[in-house]
Amino acid sequence: MKKSKIFYGNSHREGIERRLKKFLNEQTDFLSARTINSPRAVGDAIENIIAEKFKTILGDIVGEYSSSFARRAMADLAFTDKDGFYYIVDVKTHRLDTKFNMPNLTSVERLSRFYKEDVNYFTLLKIDYKINGTRAEIAKVTFAPIEFFDWDCLTIGALGWGQIQIANANVVKIVPKNSRKKWMLKLCDTMLEFYPKEIGKIGERIDRFKKIRKVWEKKSE
Repeated sequence: MKKSKIFYGNSHREGIERRLKKFLNEQTDFLSARTINSPRAVGDAIENIIAEKFKTILGDIVGEYSSSFARRAMADLAFTDKDGFYYIVDVKTHRLDTKFNMPNLTSVERLSRFYKEDVNYFTLLKIDYKINGTRAEIAKVTFAPIEFFDWDCLTIGALGWGQIQIANANVVKIVPKNSRKKWMLKLCDTMLEFYPKEIGKIGERIDRFKKIRKVWEKKSE
């Protein structure tokens, strides 16, 4: 099966990470004393800067490119390469001095539909930064498809069909050139363990509200 040269070729992914880190650290005056301590404001500012210049940073591998998506869309950016592979990019910013951060990545159901097509790549662009005065100093950029994220650093959140989450944004393990088949089989095994546990929790909640109802039945109006 043909694979993306960006992720399975020679150093394309690492080159994009280096160029983006350099570009972001060269930016000045996009934050203020008022916004610097708001992770949401910093994240939005970084995302906007990336959206404007990401096509240039990707270089001549890009065919079509878009940064116009609805707020609830699966991606912040998207592009096709010249081999016809389609990439949607979810930008995640992480302030390094936060003790615990557990970002949602995507719905297991949405990802499983998207990955029916081998040419599709759900890609994470993770920007780790630290604050220095009114500057956000970029410490690390990670640009990788979700299947390069080791399952040791992922978990499933109980929302809808289930949300894939990074268990702790301070601890991320990337497995370069990992097999999508192997990763998706692990996802299936994970969900087949997860759902029965959720069924058990629902049973407990039903019993709980049966007891609460009995208490309320005995009360006077």
